[in-house]
Amino acid sequence: MFGAYDSPVVEHGWRRAVISVAVITATLLEIIDVTIVNVSLPNIQGNFGVGVDLGAWVVTAYLIANVVVIPLNPWFAARFGRRQYFFTSIVIFTAASLMCGLSNSLGQLVFWRLIQGLGGGGLIATSQAILRDTYGIKEQGKAQGVFALGVIVGPALGPVIGGWITDNWNWHWIFFINLPIGIIAATLIWNFLRNPAEGSYRKLDWIGLILMCIGLGSMQFVLENGQQYDWFDDARIRWFTFFSIAGLAAFVWWTLRSTSPVVDLRVLKLRQVAAGSVLGAVLGVSLYGSIIILPQYLINSLGFTATLSGTTVMIRAAAVLVFTPFTAILTQRGLVDARLQAAVGFVLLAISNWILGSITTPVSDFHSLIFPLILSGIGLAQIFVPLSVAVIGSVPDKEVPSTAAFFNLSRQIGGSVAAAVLITLLVRGFTVHQTELASSQTLGHSPTEQYVLAQGGVQNRGAIQRLAVLVEAQSAVESYADTSRWVAVITLGLAPLVLLLRRPRIGVALSE
Repeated sequence: MFGAYDSPVVEHGWRRAVISVAVITATLLEIIDVTIVNVSLPNIQGNFGVGVDLGAWVVTAYLIANVVVIPLNPWFAARFGRRQYFFTSIVIFTAASLMCGLSNSLGQLVFWRLIQGLGGGGLIATSQAILRDTYGIKEQGKAQGVFALGVIVGPALGPVIGGWITDNWNWHWIFFINLPIGIIAATLIWNFLRNPAEGSYRKLDWIGLILMCIGLGSMQFVLENGQQYDWFDDARIRWFTFFSIAGLAAFVWWTLRSTSPVVDLRVLKLRQVAAGSVLGAVLGVSLYGSIIILPQYLINSLGFTATLSGTTVMIRAAAVLVFTPFTAILTQRGLVDARLQAAVGFVLLAISNWILGSITTPVSDFHSLIFPLILSGIGLAQIFVPLSVAVIGSVPDKEVPSTAAFFNLSRQIGGSVAAAVLITLLVRGFTVHQTELASSQTLGHSPTEQYVLAQGGVQNRGAIQRLAVLVEAQSAVESYADTSRWVAVITLGLAPLVLLLRRPRIGVALSE
């Protein structure tokens, strides 16, 4: 039943500040690492002399390990103690970062990225649960505001840091920079974080674990490599899709009948958790959608450097930093229905992406991108804190670890789905636009005729080649614009799902 209630590990004053810094630092480590590697991937491929298909495993190995570990967070925390598990996750992530930087072959790098993903998977969901308990139920607006800074700003920081390292150093440093940060975070966590409960023996459901690994791992492989292998035209994608569906179906069937499940699916019976997981996936699509496509447009079509591209994306992060505290205050005091705040945020995100699609041209400049990116940042600031409070702050304390795990897993999967779908739309849209534009470039088309004549006539092969280059460039730009519009449509279409949530009761919690 409801009643004024706080976790036994609520902190105040300087201890809370230290724990907050340590937790958000660990969260940033994990989130930044995903995007920072994407920026430097071409350099890594060139250094090892491998193609895109093999080089992609540097990202795929990490994400597979990451997505498998996230739902296991509650089991590990209960078995070994949350402080011990969080500390160990930071140590594994940091040590694996060192080994990634020292790798002298692609095989070594992929292996250590897998280990790094195992450590990174223990950071995000556990971080959110820690902040929820550290701040207490009456200050969930502050707690989730702090967490939002890491989750939303992190993906924007990655391209900036990765771009700067790519332009000035070498790819090894994208891993080495994790070392001092990881050491500091681990030291603070070990010395200041308290356990809500000590670890206790829990039987491990090995069958459920294996089925989950098969299902989630196969799904992540399909999402990461589907476009590269031409989706279901490739036998590997068909087989891994089958493994994913069969593995997840068997996992659900087995887990619901297990007396000691490795992942407690029964928590999804809580309306807030089920609805929050769906909305977490929507947030993942909106959050990661533009981060994936925008840098490619800036670098490939507008000729931005990696550093300038990252700086442009940071405009959105700056808006998040400015507006999140205001959102946290509104949520904290219950002045605005959290569902309304989230709905407004999704609408602002949709509008910003539509504007981005409208100004995506071959001659756009830095200044033209500022307004839609700021609008996008305001939208994200309106979504994450209210959504997190509505979900994480409205469940019993004992369900917080599982709720945080499902919420963050859904966001991760939503981001992976967004990446797979948008890259597919981008590649196939390019082909469609190129075919349409090329078919219209005849001498019967007045602008084309004038261009060819100005370049010396059809006998000038250089003019025809330059025209082909222009068609290709315009096709790419139109494809980038299409993906922005698709993100806008998807975000707006899914915004009404916030109505699935109940209005959170600020200042009270479930004690049972």
